[in-house]
Amino acid sequence: MSDFEAARRSMVDSQLRPNQVVDVRVAEAMAEVPREMFVPDGLADVAYVDEDLPIAPGRFLMEPVVFARLLQAAAIEADDVVLDLGCGSGYSTAVLARLAATVVAMEPDADLRDKAEQARVKMAADNAVIVDGDLTAGTPGQGPFDVIFLNGAVEQIPDGLRDQLADGGRLVAVHNRGGVGVTTVLERQGERFSTRELFDAAIPLLPGFAKSPGFVF
Repeated sequence: MSDFEAARRSMVDSQLRPNQVVDVRVAEAMAEVPREMFVPDGLADVAYVDEDLPIAPGRFLMEPVVFARLLQAAAIEADDVVLDLGCGSGYSTAVLARLAATVVAMEPDADLRDKAEQARVKMAADNAVIVDGDLTAGTPGQGPFDVIFLNGAVEQIPDGLRDQLADGGRLVAVHNRGGVGVTTVLERQGERFSTRELFDAAIPLLPGFAKSPGFVF
């Protein structure tokens, strides 16, 4: 077993399981994807620490425990179609591709998008596609989605994203309120939306999702 394989197993056993990650599919997917592939070379040795890791100016790879608990909250089924917003270097896409039937991953940063595409090919994630675009607009032409996953904290969710949820769909994000982050699941039932707050989490804000005056989550 390589050092990275041992670190990956330790991440599952020592970080995820003691922190209420009980979804076996989530744990197995994260145990299979080499996290060190998705960080800058100088950070490979710390790829499995439970911290947000910088991958580009203003962009981060989410810490493992929060990422895993967000995936668990999304309750992803094997036949789900997922929109992965702000996929960065592609780690979230590689994990989601092991959980869902189809993943549409959006990344506006060209360098990160290229890295994500290279990783997608290397990981043989043939059920995923990496696309360019405005994260706040999503991909209305390719929905509706069973799950929308946001790779960073947000202060607002544009109505256009909510509208891309399928009936029964879930949008999972860390809602940042005055510097305090709370994991929130937004669910759609017909034309009605409801929210559930789950646990506190502190992760960096995803660019473009700062609060507009008068907005209500």
